Order: sequence, then C-alpha cells, then structure tokens
Amino acid sequence: MPANDNSLALPPVSLYVHIPWCVRKCPYCDFNSHQAARDHTDTDYALPQADYVAQLRRDLKSQLPWVQGRKLQSIFFGGGTPSLFSPEAIGQILAMAEALVGFARDIEITLEANPGTFEQAKFTGYRAAGVNRLSIGVQSFNTDHLHRLGRIHSGEEAVSALAMARRAGFDNINLDLMHGLPQQTEAQALEDLHRAVSLAPEHISWYQLTIEPNTAFYSAPPSTPGPERIAGMQGSGRAFLTSRGYLRYEISAYSGEGLESRHNLNYWSFGDYLGIGAGAHGKVTLPRDGQVLRTRRTRTPRDYLAIAPARELLYTELAAPQVDPIEAGDLPLEFLMNALRLVEGVPLYSFERYTGQSLEVLSRHWPTLVAMDLVEPLERRIAASAFGFDYLDEILQRFLEQP
Repeated sequence: MPANDNSLALPPVSLYVHIPWCVRKCPYCDFNSHQAARDHTDTDYALPQADYVAQLRRDLKSQLPWVQGRKLQSIFFGGGTPSLFSPEAIGQILAMAEALVGFARDIEITLEANPGTFEQAKFTGYRAAGVNRLSIGVQSFNTDHLHRLGRIHSGEEAVSALAMARRAGFDNINLDLMHGLPQQTEAQALEDLHRAVSLAPEHISWYQLTIEPNTAFYSAPPSTPGPERIAGMQGSGRAFLTSRGYLRYEISAYSGEGLESRHNLNYWSFGDYLGIGAGAHGKVTLPRDGQVLRTRRTRTPRDYLAIAPARELLYTELAAPQVDPIEAGDLPLEFLMNALRLVEGVPLYSFERYTGQSLEVLSRHWPTLVAMDLVEPLERRIAASAFGFDYLDEILQRFLEQP
C-alpha cells in the first residue's frame, strides 16, 4: 500500500475502445491489429460487428465497479481501423457507454480513421452518432513513402479525406504524420508538414518511425535516416510548426491553443481509463486500499469473443481483464513516465493526489536532476526543463536505481 494513502484521490476517467481489424497490416505496425476478411461480394468486410458490440457491453459492465461514480471525460476508438465499423455500430457503443457510465457534459469522443476507408455518408453518420473528433492516419502525403509503409491510400486521398470530414461536420481533427521514413530527406519531411498545415487541422501528431519487434520491418529492416538527419528533421519541423501556431504540448503532439487531445492528456496526467475490446489496456485506481492497477484483455478477436458470462443475463460474470497491480515502489516511475511527456508537466499536487505518496519520494533525486538542468524545481509543477525534455530516459533512469 502506498504511503500517505489518505491523500489519494480518484483522477478523471476515460474509456478506450479497441477495434482490432484493419484492411491490411502495415509493416511497421506493432499494434494489436488483424487483417479483415472480405465478404462474398469482395466489396465489404466480414466483421462480426453485432457480436463484438455485445461483447464490448459485457466487458464494460464487468468493469463498472472501478468507475466509482465518475462520468467519462473522453472516449477514444483505436485500432486497427475503427472506421471499418458502421456508424450504427459506433452509435450503439456510445449509447451503451452513456447508459452504463454516463458522459461529462463536454465529453471528447475521438475515432481513428484511415483515408482509404473514407465515405461521405459514413462519416456524416459517425458525426450524427456523437463522434466529435477525428484522428486521420495520413502518415505521409508522399505516395512513394506511403507505398513503402504499406498504406492503402495516396496523398491526394488523404487530402480528400480531410475535406470529407469537414463536410461531415467535424471541426476538431488530428492528422497523424511520421518522419524518419525509409529514404526520406529532411526536405520531404518538411513538405509533409507544409501540406498538413495547409489543410488547417486543429491538431497534428508528428512522430518518428521506430522499428518494433514482431513487425515486418523488424524482420527485414529498411534503410532509415541516421540520428543526425533525424535531429535535423525534428529541429526544422518543430520550428516550422511553432511558426504556424501549432504549440508542442507533448513529445510528438502539436495543437492550436486549447485544442490539445483531452483523452491523451488524461493518459499523461496519470488519469484513469477503462479499456474494452480485444487487446485493450486500462489503468484504474482503487481508493479503499490505495492500489493502482493496469488491466489488459486477451489480444485475438476470436479469443475475446469466446469469453462468455456464466449466465447470459448476468453480464458482470464476464471473466475480468488480466490485472497487474503497480507496486508502491514502482509508482513514482510510472507517474513520471507519463507526466514528463508533457512540455508543461503536471501540477505539483497531482503526484500525492493520484499516487498517495509523499513528494519526499521524488525529492531523493530531484535536487541532483535540477543541478544537471534536467528538471524544473519542485515548486508548482513536476516538469522536465527545456533541456531535459530531450533526455527523459536519463531522468527516469534515476528512479530505476535504488534510493
């Protein structure tokens, strides 16, 4: 049990919904995604939408004791490609979540979508169902780079997708872009950003391609830019985005003022989130004993759909997610791994409030880190310094060591 657990408070709670199917597995992707089969017409996908929605309901019902009376501040549909699901299915999931948990008045509801799945009527339907934010997986506007990444869309289709989203009524859109791509030059990376900014999205996620285990790129690594070229891309790209009014608020996230992703801010601020769906992860706080839990569901859609309640009407008997308690000694590191991703860090009080531990736990290493110009003094916020923001691993290493 964490020390000083009387100060422990329940953070805001969000919901993550994992839709595990995609059109085609990309060679760099290590997410829990599974290629969808075509139906007999070869024009649509044979997805068990009704069964999956029913299982999501059971999954959420099984986790209701962790909600502790809180309303959902945000919902994020991730994948896979959630936009393979129909507006009706997405609407059923949202109606279920509102009925079972309840929504904050200004809830943010994001759905990930790929340009290759855009249809005007479909996205008008998502907006009508209650989705109020889109995250479009562009990755690049360069058709050659898209081909190397295994994407199913072209640069022009990405531009068209955003136009369709605007016509559907979306006024809060994120574009996902990557840099450090195979054979990419700094000029090409900047051209992607120029093209993105010309479309005036409210938010841009710009992150470096990394080669992860269990991917096709890991088995046959492509030639990617070296560290010096990556550093040049990042410096030029950050300067350009800032000059166009996009503020960097997280390692790879930029937005207009007040348009940050509230769902992701909850992650980085050590908020709680329920995870439902195949392979979904969550994090919940139990105030009675000060325990913080990580949760996860089985990864494959077939196994997830096979989980059944003991009695069909008693949904809470659905097998609970795998639960991994965070040990008290690991809480400071877990907290900092999230909080220090934010440029501004988090309020000082949030450490004690959400971990139940005294600030003295941080103070063991903080003066040394301040002297190294890696972090800001513990006054009003817990934050890396402007210099230290590029050396987060060095900061976190201190908390991996024995005090």
